[in-house]
Amino acid sequence: MNLETAIELFRQSIMNALLLVTPILGTTIAVGLSVSLGQAVTSIQEQTLSFAPKLFAVGGVLIASSAWLMKTLMNFTITVFQKISEIGLY
Repeated sequence: MNLETAIELFRQSIMNALLLVTPILGTTIAVGLSVSLGQAVTSIQEQTLSFAPKLFAVGGVLIASSAWLMKTLMNFTITVFQKISEIGLY
């Protein structure tokens, strides 16, 4: 295996992982922050209150961005399959 090819594939996989998880994590952080702010304003100290809004928000983001997520994953998979000839066994 060529070292440059291995490093490039590793870099692409890390970048794709970060790119794909960003909308989900961003939504979770935003919803969690807004629910926590609402709890602080109303003095409600229920720990399980933020779970349901996060669940529905992440589900909505996954549904809304599923086409983009699949397109990105498919492009990465195609790139990896095209580089198989460069990797070689020895």
